[in-house]
Amino acid sequence: MKSFIIEGGHPLSGTIAPQGAKNEALEVISATLLTPDEVTIDNIPDILDINNLIKLLADMGVKVKKNKPNNYTFCADSLNLDYLQSDDFVKKCASLRGSVLMIGPLLARFHRAVITKPGGDKIGRRRLDTHFLGFSKLGAKFSHIEGRDVYEIAARKLKGCYMLLDEASVTGTANIIMAAVLAEGTTTIYNAACEPYIQQLCTMLNGMGADISGIGSNLLTVNGVKSLHGTTHRVLPDMIEVGSFIGMAAMVGEGIRIKDAAVRQLGIIPDTFRRLGVKMHIEGDDIVVPKQTHYVIESFIDGTIMTLADAPWPGLTPDLISVLIVVASQARGSVLIHQKMFESRLFFVDKLIDMGAQIILCDPHRAVVVGHDRKKKLRAQRMTSPDIRAGIALLIAAMSAQGVSRIDNIAQIDRGYENIEARLNALGAHIERVDS
Repeated sequence: MKSFIIEGGHPLSGTIAPQGAKNEALEVISATLLTPDEVTIDNIPDILDINNLIKLLADMGVKVKKNKPNNYTFCADSLNLDYLQSDDFVKKCASLRGSVLMIGPLLARFHRAVITKPGGDKIGRRRLDTHFLGFSKLGAKFSHIEGRDVYEIAARKLKGCYMLLDEASVTGTANIIMAAVLAEGTTTIYNAACEPYIQQLCTMLNGMGADISGIGSNLLTVNGVKSLHGTTHRVLPDMIEVGSFIGMAAMVGEGIRIKDAAVRQLGIIPDTFRRLGVKMHIEGDDIVVPKQTHYVIESFIDGTIMTLADAPWPGLTPDLISVLIVVASQARGSVLIHQKMFESRLFFVDKLIDMGAQIILCDPHRAVVVGHDRKKKLRAQRMTSPDIRAGIALLIAAMSAQGVSRIDNIAQIDRGYENIEARLNALGAHIERVDS
């Protein structure tokens, strides 16, 4: 197991570019299973979750060619469908949450798939009901395989229909779209997720010959086609990494430029940091965050305490809640953070409290942060990363703290952030990767 040793107190300055979006990459890579033709995807992040999905596709028989860093060509013209029944396949799917995104394409093109409980962050219950209900409405049937904790899903023919999703699940919406593109007739998906990840997936599928309208809204219409062909696609910059860099720049920056941030696709993220008092300038597609001597949390117009809450797009993404809590710990003022979606995501704040942050954990979903206004620095600690986003938040906290901190279980950070210590060290951080 690897760990980070972080010497805090070193200011960051310079230019950094975000990696490709992890969540989008998981979707569009899985979508290459929908065609026997070649699909080339650029700006794929070199991170653990993505690399494991690519390896799993190769094990299934997909021809994978790495053209250059972050650029791959996939060709799913001769899959070994028997491999899907193997214990090795089930084991690998159970350790990779992104594997669930292969179900829709496999069901659409080959009329069968295998489902096991996928892995991923331990941030609370992450149900798959939306996926199952959508597939069932398209005509799929489920059967439980005794003794293996595995379900088989099959459909002789998928048929389009109207469906109202029980929640605006991003992966659920993506999976249903990928199943529907080859279904017979028209599928109407209401309460669909409309994050940029979904918009990008739909745009790529249309480039492959699909017929999807309503892109960017929560009402999608998918007219089924008989087959899809190859295409090329470029993954957007990762908006979660952009938000993480804004947080780092606020806490420990002396002037940081976030290069090619795809500002128009960031939604409410920049304004959320501005509500914490963080100043930034937009220059073209770059975000420039100057040194923040102080940043003051806003109040609502009626003078009540600021509340930041996650919500489906275009609301605030829950993946940035952890970073926002850390940033608020050194602001002037107080803020209530309401994390609605996952009941375990806020439990990492006990580590910040040990570092000296003033945080009241009201319940599993709400925390009040009382900022230090930089009058009291955080203390170095030894910590363990519980999930990807808490991991990066703890790394930001450690960079701002007095002394030397250690973060164990950094494989969680590696799942979502490409070569993060080298990129931050280039800005002036002092981070060393060591064996635990």
